[in-house]
Amino acid sequence: MSALVEFAMFPTDKGESVSAYVSRIVKVFEEKGVDFQLTPMGTIFECESVEEATRVIDLAYSVLEPDCNRVYTTIKMDIRKGKSGRMEQKIVSIRKHLSNVI
Repeated sequence: MSALVEFAMFPTDKGESVSAYVSRIVKVFEEKGVDFQLTPMGTIFECESVEEATRVIDLAYSVLEPDCNRVYTTIKMDIRKGKSGRMEQKIVSIRKHLSNVI
């Protein structure tokens, strides 16, 4: 099984620029060995189960919770049985199709 997740999480009570807070999440992902892709609008990661995905999201929240009174998050999941490695495979597939476009 593969749970491909795209999410964004940031405090809404810390002003206009929240990159310092988002950096906390990225740092803890790196320290915990979460394979992820950071994008300008969110973060993508893949897990083997929905339960594991929710643990990762809870981990992200745990680094903001101590000093953020309001945290906004969006979460999208693509859950598929019998597949893995989709975070990379989807990009490879698109590049393959692009090379065939005339």
